[in-house]
Formats: sequence, C-alpha cells, structure tokens
Amino acid sequence: MKSDAVKCGAQQAPHRSLFHALGFTKEELERPLVGIVSSYNEIVPGHMNLDKIVDAVKQGVAMAGGTPVVFPAIAVCDGIAMGHIGMKYSLVTRDLIADSTECMAIAHQFDALVMVPNCDKNVPGLLMAAARVNVPTVFVSGGPMLAGHVNGQKRSLSSMFEAVGTHAAGKMTDEELAEFETKVCPTCGSCSGMYTANSMNCLTEALGMGLQGNGTIPAVYSDRLRLAKHAGMAVMELLKKNIRPRDIITKESILNALTIDMALGCSTNSMLHIPAIAHEIGFDFDISLANEISEKTPNLCHLAPAGPTYMEDLNEAGGVYAVMKEIADLGLLNLDCMTVTGKTIGENIAHAVNLNPEVIRPTANPYSKTGGLAVLKGNLAPNGSVVKRSAVVPEMMVHEGRARVFDCEEDAIDAIKGGKIVEGDVVVIRYEGPKGGPGMREMLNPTSAIAGMGLGSSVALITDGRFSGASRGASIGHVSPEAAMGGPIAFVEEGDIISINIPEYRLELKVDDAELARRREKWQPREPKVQGGYISRYEKLVTTADRGAVLSVPK
Repeated sequence: MKSDAVKCGAQQAPHRSLFHALGFTKEELERPLVGIVSSYNEIVPGHMNLDKIVDAVKQGVAMAGGTPVVFPAIAVCDGIAMGHIGMKYSLVTRDLIADSTECMAIAHQFDALVMVPNCDKNVPGLLMAAARVNVPTVFVSGGPMLAGHVNGQKRSLSSMFEAVGTHAAGKMTDEELAEFETKVCPTCGSCSGMYTANSMNCLTEALGMGLQGNGTIPAVYSDRLRLAKHAGMAVMELLKKNIRPRDIITKESILNALTIDMALGCSTNSMLHIPAIAHEIGFDFDISLANEISEKTPNLCHLAPAGPTYMEDLNEAGGVYAVMKEIADLGLLNLDCMTVTGKTIGENIAHAVNLNPEVIRPTANPYSKTGGLAVLKGNLAPNGSVVKRSAVVPEMMVHEGRARVFDCEEDAIDAIKGGKIVEGDVVVIRYEGPKGGPGMREMLNPTSAIAGMGLGSSVALITDGRFSGASRGASIGHVSPEAAMGGPIAFVEEGDIISINIPEYRLELKVDDAELARRREKWQPREPKVQGGYISRYEKLVTTADRGAVLSVPK
C-alpha cells in the first residue's frame, strides 16, 4: 500500500507516534488510509450539509475495510461573491484547491481519496487534483438545492438576480422583491438550476468519476446520504482493483462529458473547466471541438435558466444516466470508458430509462438538433468565445448592433440600470478576463439587469470575462485573446457595429483591417487592477480562457 511509506517498519516509528497522537489504533493503521477531501464550510449554502455527507462517506469506507481521514478544501460562494471585488477570487480558487489537495494527498501518502465538493470551482479543482495524484478516487457531491416557489411558480437564484433588474425598472415593488429574497433559495444545496455547480456535478457522472445520481439527487434527500456511503464503499473496490483516475479520465471520457454537456445545456463555465481537466492528463483540448460535437448532439434539456425545469425534475426523470442513454442510442458516446463503478459507461447506462419526456426530450423531439454551447470565432475573437445558445431566444441567434463599450462590470451595470442601454445595443465589457480582471469575474449582475429591464430579447452582451450558469440571453463570454493581452476586444470603440451569428459560429467587428491595425498601434497595456497577494501571482501565471485559464509554468 502507498501508505506503508508512513506506517510500516522501524524507520516509520516516528510517523506512527504521530498517528498515535491522533488516536489511531494499531488495527486502523493496518488498513488502507483513505483521504476524504471535505469542502464543508458555513458560508456556501451548497456546502453547509457536507459534514453529513462526509460522515456518511466515512461510514462507507470503514464498512468496506478502510481507515477514513478527513482534510479540508476551501470554497467560495459565487452568489455571495458576485458583483464586487470578491468575484475576482472565485475562479482563482480552482487552482488553489487542486494544488492544496495534491499537497495533502502526496505529503501524507493516502492510498485512495473520496472527493466531497459541491459548488462551482471545487468540482473541477478536485477533478484536476484527482488526475494529478492518480490514486483510486470517487466523487460524491452535496447535491442540488430544491427549487423555491413564488406565486405558485418554481424559482431559483437566477430569478432573484433578474428580480433586482425588474425592481430597478420600476416593475416590481419592494414587497415583491422581499418575497423573492426569502423564497427562491429554500434549502441547502447547490443552486437549483443547471448552473456551474450542477453542470460539473452532472459531468462527473458522464466522465465516470461519480456514482449514479451524484449530479441530481437533492441535497435534502436521505438518498444523498446513502449515495455517500456507497461512494465510501466504492473507493475501496477501486483500490482492490487498482482502478485510478487516469484509467477513467481519458480523452474519450472527456469527449463523452462534452457530449453530455451539450445534451444537458450546461453552464459556459464548463468550457473553462473541461480544458483544464484535459490539461492534467496531457490532452491539448481545443475548444472548437465543442462545435464539432454540438453539430451532432441534440439539446434535450432546458433546465433553469434556459427553461422552467429544475434539478429535482431531472432527478425524477431518470437523471444523467437517462440523458446518456438517449444520446448513446444515437451512437454518440464511447461506451467502453471505465468508471468508478468498476464497470464501463455502457454497462452503467444499459437499463437507464427516461421517465419524463417533458424534462428530458427524446432524441426524436429535441429542443434543438444542436448542443447547448457554441464557440464563436471571428476578428473580434480570433481564438474563440463561448455562448450558451440553448438559453438564447431565437430572435437573438443572429444580431447586429452598435457597441456600447465599458472597461469594467460596474460601469456597465450603472448604464443598464440607468436606462442608457436600448434595444439593439451590444454591450461590451472588457478588461475582465483571467489577466485583466484579474480572475475573470462572472457577469451575472449585468445579464440579469438586461433581462430584468425587459431587454433580454433585444440586447447582447460580449465580454472577455465569463458568465454564471444562471445567465441567459445572448451572453457571449471568454472572448480570447482578452483585452489585457491586446486582443481585438481592446480596440472596440463606442458605436462600432458588431455582428453575431450563432448558427454560423461567427463574432465579427465591422471595422476594416487597416482601421484595426491603426487602433492596435495606439493601444497601451494597462497596469493590473489588483496589486499584491495571491491574485497578483495568479495574474502573472494564468493563461488565456481558450486554454481553460490554467496556470503556466514560469520559464
């Protein structure tokens, strides 16, 4: 066992003395040491129940003959961090989580790991760590929140942000806003739509790193505790069979995950995290693969914010496995990929059934014949940009409008709420990319303000920042190269015409090459917005969004 390096032989007597100080018995030290990475904290609603999940995992590991040992991972609540300097510190935690978990796992020579994340950056960060450490590993999340109910309708966090815009437009009273505030997030769990946290937790199933139901069983269901116990037992089976993350996370399984991403209509943030996970196994992921896969993968789900269904509905309809079975029947999945069940994807989904064709559309009746995400390129985004096209209204799939240019999120929000943005405009928010932010803030506040002001079907938003999974509309992010690196988005001027053509994957600035060259010559790099601390180090090391905003190795 790997842990023998810290447990066995006379040379390890000092190590054992420290285990004795922790209260470990001789019998416990004779068993495999299983690290349980707990993202529990008291600031993230999706993490407040993880202490219960961790206890259940510990029971499962112990029942199967292992010795569970818990250590922590940090987590930022994107919702609480939204719209201020705190959002600069969200994406950057993904790499902190990966790095610190790698440090803990290797320093203490764990034989296996169970990852217990839930919200946003924890899932991809721990997937990156799993691929690096490469000991048998299973994922079990805290589960999604139940939907809220306001005036007899299901609601979620995206409804809350849009309500703020509606209130600013004078279309909602203070009392109505307060009712939303107290009802849209009714339980613990990751926010109830197909936002980033739920997207990534669902993709752990498609990738093969999570058990069935990991992405969809609600946080408050006791079934979630049973799943956690089974995860603890499953990791012991993986240890016996020596099945490791790099046996599961392969080029083929990553493409499977991207395919299911398209069918589910996942968050655009998956186009940051999938390349970063691929990077850990040496797969040079080109985001343009998204278009190739999207062209042949139908979009079967319209969960909030794209539609009126929620994670609890997807769970009752058969969950991720039911979606995978629909897609597999089209021949679009590699069914031979290994999973944490010790079986292949094909074996896992063989008996999956779609129990609600209103929630999971059959492939004969999809929401669209193409997938939920699209990568747009053109002279405004030579290396690509990303849009969640499943959340774009038909009239905005092709659009031309005048640029309204802002160099930070706050200025754009002031203009939107101040009534300065009108139908047909294309709002451009730049210097918010991985380097320019630094930290690539999410733009949920401006997209929600646009929707709340009644402009969601007539105004587009383009940024080198990114969007929350709760954003909807013609919201095009990850524009690369970003403004801080001298990308063309830095040269857009007020009143320029921007052309968006999502079906043809094009994003164009209607300015001729000579004029663009003139503007480029005048452009000067800007000083970073934040000086000192971790985020300053991050700014120096982070790569472009099209590469997953991974950290480069200094030369």
